[in-house]
Amino acid sequence: MYKSIFRKLLFIFPPETVHKLVVSLIKFFFKIPGARNAFRRIFSNRNEACLEREVIGLKFSNPVGLAAGFDKNAEFFNEFSSFGFSFIEIGTVTPEPQPGNSRPRLFRLLPDNALVNRMGLNNKGVNYVKSRLQHKENQGLIIGGNIGKNSSTHNSNAVSDYIACFNELYSFVDYVAVNLSCPNVHNLSDLQNPDSVKLIIESLVNERAKFPSKKPILLKVSPDLSPEQLNQTIDAAEEAGVDGYIATNTTTGRNNLKTKKSELEKIGRGGLSGKPLRDVSTEVIRFINQKLDGKKPIIGVGGIFTPMDALEKLEAGASLVQVYTGFIYEGPFIVKRINKLLINKMFNTYI
Repeated sequence: MYKSIFRKLLFIFPPETVHKLVVSLIKFFFKIPGARNAFRRIFSNRNEACLEREVIGLKFSNPVGLAAGFDKNAEFFNEFSSFGFSFIEIGTVTPEPQPGNSRPRLFRLLPDNALVNRMGLNNKGVNYVKSRLQHKENQGLIIGGNIGKNSSTHNSNAVSDYIACFNELYSFVDYVAVNLSCPNVHNLSDLQNPDSVKLIIESLVNERAKFPSKKPILLKVSPDLSPEQLNQTIDAAEEAGVDGYIATNTTTGRNNLKTKKSELEKIGRGGLSGKPLRDVSTEVIRFINQKLDGKKPIIGVGGIFTPMDALEKLEAGASLVQVYTGFIYEGPFIVKRINKLLINKMFNTYI
């Protein structure tokens, strides 16, 4: 019903407009007494307790989360936890508020089941986000904080922005994701060079030592790195003391797309997400997992539209998965369908 009716109606409007409309409607419905519990019953799975797992020192009720970029300002994580997500990653958050790039900046590639975005890390700043996180209602929900630098901050001073965000968010999130690979901010991906990776991760590890608790620090990596570059990035992150990885961010690649070249040229630059990213993100997961002999957790994200897509990433070495574009194209039951497959597979294997 979602794809045959609701999606067709929603896709009449520009993507950013739809995003705001859907969030507003969900917030409205959740004000109705009993709505939250009704949503949880609808989108939860029987026997879901068997999907519980401990990863990066945290207990997840199931392996499916919502990727960063959807709830940039921590404004609706409470409502979206009722769709079955065991964790939600907010952000990317920067020290100061910034409007992002000019509109239009989010585009659908319908023939490819994909999105192109050049949002530019638009967000209301770390202080606003911190104030929102103080209103967490579902205490079992894991919250990740994805941090970045302001566009106005030169790369040579980037570490100060990451430290500022880290210190402000640390007490309000369960893990921190370090975004050095977003292709929508000028020169941000240059921070993936080994020296910058080591400096930033090591600086955050040192800052963490000042807090009484040790929360995981994860590095979000790009799918556009060559094997040699990825190898060097992982080596630098390991040397700096990173706790795990998120694979992958969006891609600047436009290979083998069904969308007409003229349309792609009209859209212009931006990070591509969705089905075209599925295979490359899975290969990055496999690369990292094999390189580190499975000793570090990986959150797999990129092109998950079906339960089999999620299973493929888990079998490649991911401990958890995140959805974003698949949630938009496939609808709110995607989490339940993924978990149902995983439950069936467990029972078929072990009973």
